[in-house]
Amino acid sequence: MTITTATTAPGVEATAGTATAGTATAETLAADTAERLTALMITFLETGTPPAGLFRPDVFCDLTVPYWRLQARGVDGLVALRRNGHPAPGSVPRHRLDRTGSGFVLEVEERWEQDGAGWYCRELLRADVREGAIARLSVYCTGDWDAGRQRRHGREVSLLEP
Repeated sequence: MTITTATTAPGVEATAGTATAGTATAETLAADTAERLTALMITFLETGTPPAGLFRPDVFCDLTVPYWRLQARGVDGLVALRRNGHPAPGSVPRHRLDRTGSGFVLEVEERWEQDGAGWYCRELLRADVREGAIARLSVYCTGDWDAGRQRRHGREVSLLEP
């Protein structure tokens, strides 16, 4: 097996490889890692508690919401950032995973109940992975839509796909 390593971001390494039939490639391993981390990330988004192995202890998070940008370093800081914006557990009814050279991009739709009302948002998460865990996370959020905004959107827009 031939593996080449290239630095794609500060402190983040990506691997690409080729192999003969019957041997695992670096791409296969990256797919397994991306799928494992995606499942753990969805658990975190739904519960607010990060499962073991999801984040490196020194993880960096850069969160962009409409009209604002926030950052955190370390698992505790990232969890506090998440809980400040989404204190209630919820669900991720839809997601899409795309692998990159340094990790993956995850598109999610989230729904949750808070103070008796249903909320909704869409997010794009770009994760850089190092040593099997997320080292850097950039999150782009549409903003949280309350029930009124969801109803208005339903009245005024006909989506082509969910």
